[in-house]
Amino acid sequence: MPSELLTERRGHTLVLTLSEPATRNALSPQACAAGVEALNVADADAALRVVILRGDGEHFCGGGQLQRLAQVRQGEREVQVRSMDNLLGFVDAIRSFPKPVIAAVEGWAAGAGFSLALACDLVVAADDARFTMAYGKVGLSPDAGGSWHLMQAVPRALALQWMWLAEAVPAARLHELGIVNELAGHGGALGSALALADRLAAMAPNALASVKDLANRAAGQALREQLDAERSHFVDNLFHANGGEGIEAFFDKRPPRFE
Repeated sequence: MPSELLTERRGHTLVLTLSEPATRNALSPQACAAGVEALNVADADAALRVVILRGDGEHFCGGGQLQRLAQVRQGEREVQVRSMDNLLGFVDAIRSFPKPVIAAVEGWAAGAGFSLALACDLVVAADDARFTMAYGKVGLSPDAGGSWHLMQAVPRALALQWMWLAEAVPAARLHELGIVNELAGHGGALGSALALADRLAAMAPNALASVKDLANRAAGQALREQLDAERSHFVDNLFHANGGEGIEAFFDKRPPRFE
């Protein structure tokens, strides 16, 4: 049975749960397509300010299902290309989604599961969670943006080591490197992610979207272009109602009430 994606609304936060505990929530084309649809729905709902992505049970995501990949090898290459398009679409949707996406990681985030966590904007992980670019152990190479995100996050030699040797990396090590934002106790990743989501939900959503867009642009654009983009976002946010509320609240010495 392929994994599915469960959705649960918690106040201003939408919790997406990859669900197939028997396979450590291995990714399926169906779950990835459902993820894209869920993000589209959340984008159109102004009351939803943050999305959390997690795994059902003891693990975040074990990546691709090797049994299915073994079967695919007996057929046409194009079948796998089409199957991967759903995963790539999910990663692209997470990165382009204008609201914050938080990965809440328990247990293993392996292969494409690690790539999926890296695609999220923030990562909260249990202190005993483990991450691995597992592809090398079975003669494969990274997908779902894993190589791109690692090369942005850590020195080249370290990224190559993890991708070549498929070593397990403790959550604490990723926290030291700034890839994991917060550590939680065993079983506490979702609770900590919800608390972080509440903090983000209290911020101005238009400003959060601007910051995410600027962060996405920064990796591939010259300084002059980034300066122009920052100016455009700044002026838009200054003349937004939330800009006026934020400034007024500062002078009134009270918490702002952003729309």
